[in-house]
Amino acid sequence: MPNIALELGKQAADFGVKSAYGEPQDVDGVSITPVAFTYSGFGGGSGDGAEGGGGGGISVPVGVYVRREEGLRFEPNIVTLLVVAVPFVWVAGRALSRIIRALKK
Repeated sequence: MPNIALELGKQAADFGVKSAYGEPQDVDGVSITPVAFTYSGFGGGSGDGAEGGGGGGISVPVGVYVRREEGLRFEPNIVTLLVVAVPFVWVAGRALSRIIRALKK
């Protein structure tokens, strides 16, 4: 039986930069490179005759790098930006209101 930890290690070597940055695509003379936040984890174990392993991951599109004649520019994914910004603004507003309330006392 193959060692599952070694097999996962070989496959995980392809993650990282290759999964965070996609292959550049040329569309109408413009080069587009997709960018994503990626996270993955794997685990395995054996003992007392029981063996097992598992893994998982997530990829969230962050935006694209666009290369035109004028130069290189990053264009964020608006949906992802809103998903991250709304909870951040809520927490910041809540913290600010508590600070103001504490200063009034």
